[in-house]
Amino acid sequence: MKNSIIAAVLIAVVLYVAFNAWIYLQQTAMLFIPLRGMIATPADWDMEYEDVELHSEDGVTLHGWYIPSPGSTRALLFFHGNAGNISHRGESLAIFHHLGLNVFIFDYRGYGRSDGTPSEEGLHADAISAWNYLREDKGFAAGQIVLFGRSLGGAVATRLATEVKPAALILESTFSSARDLATVHYPILSKLIILRFAFDTVGRVGSINCPLLVLHSPDDEIIPYALGEKVYKAAKEPKTMLSIRGDHNRGFIQSQPGYERGIGEFLRRYVNGPGMKEIKRDKQ
Repeated sequence: MKNSIIAAVLIAVVLYVAFNAWIYLQQTAMLFIPLRGMIATPADWDMEYEDVELHSEDGVTLHGWYIPSPGSTRALLFFHGNAGNISHRGESLAIFHHLGLNVFIFDYRGYGRSDGTPSEEGLHADAISAWNYLREDKGFAAGQIVLFGRSLGGAVATRLATEVKPAALILESTFSSARDLATVHYPILSKLIILRFAFDTVGRVGSINCPLLVLHSPDDEIIPYALGEKVYKAAKEPKTMLSIRGDHNRGFIQSQPGYERGIGEFLRRYVNGPGMKEIKRDKQ
């Protein structure tokens, strides 16, 4: 009897370890959903741009677009979400360009025309390279650069903001941590598995010393509003939270014109500079 119990326990342990190992290896494909093919360029969206090739600190070649706003002294560094590539961000880029910002958007390793394979540390290395491109190649001071991260990109932007001194940080539809998000979607499984990635935004945002804007929709079906609130509550002042409407991927469009107006007012308050569009308030 005793031997049977020991054997059963050993089998359970082996199965648990094997299951965890399998899930661990699958997590990269579950989290990162890159597409290689490009469907458009900023020229298709009536924006002039520069095709950019840069190299991460570990030698990976990255691809991006720099979209200038003549006369503007402010830049926005755009960190996109976990799926697709930069060619799927035309509507979002148009909003920031309309606001009078020079915009630099790039693909993480493994996305679009960027080489390599995505990972948490790899994306951080890519973020540093993109920041250095704006600082060294384009000559922007740290206090002239706004970091913007949507969804997974919010975690990447937040981590970068703990190491540099941007003018501001904007987080849209982002999650508090990979663990929190896993708990939402896999409440039982998340307690049994070892997570490969942390993306601990809530653990880092409290150490950021720049104005913060958090945008999130209560209708977000992928990343619950409560996770955005958790990030906002963990941050220091000055901070603003703006509730938008609509689903996870299209909320920024479904929330227009209030979405652009809210960002514009935040920028005007904390990051205003020559060349930036003046955002007028609605008449009461």
